[in-house]
Amino acid sequence: MYRIVKKEVLNPTVTRMVIDAPLIAKKAEPGQFIILRVDEKGERIPLTVADFDREAGTVTIIFQIVGATTEKLNHLEEGDCLQDFVGPLGRPSETEGLKKVAVVGGGVGCAIAYPVAKKLHELGAEVHSIVGFRNQDLVILEEEFQAVSDKFVMMTDDGSYGEKGLVTNALEKLIHQGETYDEVIAIGPLVMMKFVTQLTKQHNIKTVVSMNPIMIDGTGMCGGCRLTVGGKTKFACVDGPDFDGFEVDFDEAMARGTMYRDFERHAYEETCNLFRKEGK
Repeated sequence: MYRIVKKEVLNPTVTRMVIDAPLIAKKAEPGQFIILRVDEKGERIPLTVADFDREAGTVTIIFQIVGATTEKLNHLEEGDCLQDFVGPLGRPSETEGLKKVAVVGGGVGCAIAYPVAKKLHELGAEVHSIVGFRNQDLVILEEEFQAVSDKFVMMTDDGSYGEKGLVTNALEKLIHQGETYDEVIAIGPLVMMKFVTQLTKQHNIKTVVSMNPIMIDGTGMCGGCRLTVGGKTKFACVDGPDFDGFEVDFDEAMARGTMYRDFERHAYEETCNLFRKEGK
C-alpha cells in the first residue's frame, strides 16, 4: 500500500498529492508517469510524475477531478493509502544537450511541464516558460515555474491574471522579438499543442509534445493509447509519452479522446451521488 504523505488543493478542480513510493522515487525522471488504483476494485489511471524526492522516497502527482476515479482519489486524505502505484513508466523527456528551450504549458498540463522545466534548469539550460489558463482561479504552480525559469510569461484567456491571450500569442511574440530556441516543449490540451506546433513549424523550431491518450495497462499490450505519428502507429505508454509534434496526427487523437466522454460523465455522476448518500 502507498501512503499519502501530503494533500494540497491547488485550485477548485486540481489537487496535489505526495505519495510514499521509495522504489519509484529512486528511478523516476521528468516525462514519465505512474498508473494507480484507488482501491482493489478501482480502474487503472495514468498520472504524470509531477515531482519526486529521492531522499524522502516520495513521488508527487497532480490530478484534475474530471471522472469517477479522480473523484474517489480526491476523497482520500493524508494517511490514507492507495491500492496500487506502479512506475515509473514511459520514456523520460530528452533534456541533455539543450541550451535554450521554451516550455509551454496549458492548464493542468503545467503539472507535466514543470518537472521538465525544472530538469532543464538544473542542467544549466536557459528556460523560457509560458503557461496559460482560462482564468486566474485556475492558475497552478506559478511560484514553482518562476523558480526554474529565466523568463516567465503568464497568460489567461480572459485577462484576469498575467497577459490576456493564448500561449501561442506569447510564444509568437517572443519569436518575433528575436528569441531563438533549440526546442519548444508543449504540454497541455491537444488543441493547444496542435496550434503550438503549427506556429513553430512556420519557424522550423523543433517541437516536442507530451501525449496522454486513453491508457489501460501501460506496457503497450492493450493498444488503447495508440496514436498515429509520422504515418505510423505508436503507443504513448512505451514509445512516448513525448513525440515530435510535427508528426502527430492531432485530429485523430482528439477524435479518439472523446469516444468515452458520455460513459465517463455517467460514471462520475454515479460516484458523486454515492459520496453524497454516504455524507462525504
